[in-house]
Amino acid sequence: MKRICIFTGSKVGAGDGYASAARALGALLAARGHTIVFGGAQVGLMGVLADAALAHGGQVVGVIPGHLTAREIAHPGLTELRVVDSMHERKRVMAELSDGVIALPGGFGTLDELFEALTWAQLGLHRKPCGLLNVAGYFDALLAFLDHVVERQFLAPAYRGMLLAETDGAALLDRMQAYATPVVETWSEPVSP
Repeated sequence: MKRICIFTGSKVGAGDGYASAARALGALLAARGHTIVFGGAQVGLMGVLADAALAHGGQVVGVIPGHLTAREIAHPGLTELRVVDSMHERKRVMAELSDGVIALPGGFGTLDELFEALTWAQLGLHRKPCGLLNVAGYFDALLAFLDHVVERQFLAPAYRGMLLAETDGAALLDRMQAYATPVVETWSEPVSP
């Protein structure tokens, strides 16, 4: 894994833990020689992550739709900034540029991006590891819900295993590095009349 795509919020969230975790992850990724691919903004956790990586000598590539360059305030100090036409193109380009995905706390956009990456993995469109950095229990309810989805048989346990979650950035990166895409024999079972 050379390039890691990070999905996270354009807000810093309530409390100090989220910004501290984004800062620590940015520094860690830079120290390990990973290039960050992210949403290209200088605001929120996106900006905190990028600034930390850049301050530690890391490479940071931003991908931002033109209509958001003013709203999300495109980061001016990145290694590279790609301005694209749409949110769909943003996600496609970020996926093409990355070897793995990590989500930090965020809102609808972060969740949309994460679940699209997971869906693409489930469909076999890529074999990249997808992880959550579960800062201060932020994703606990989501992880419990995904277990509920498995319990209700809308998701195979092997597909649930495609989402790695850790509370520590180094542990998450280590698990992602060792990740092997699960083999699932059947897509779905026929529905009886």
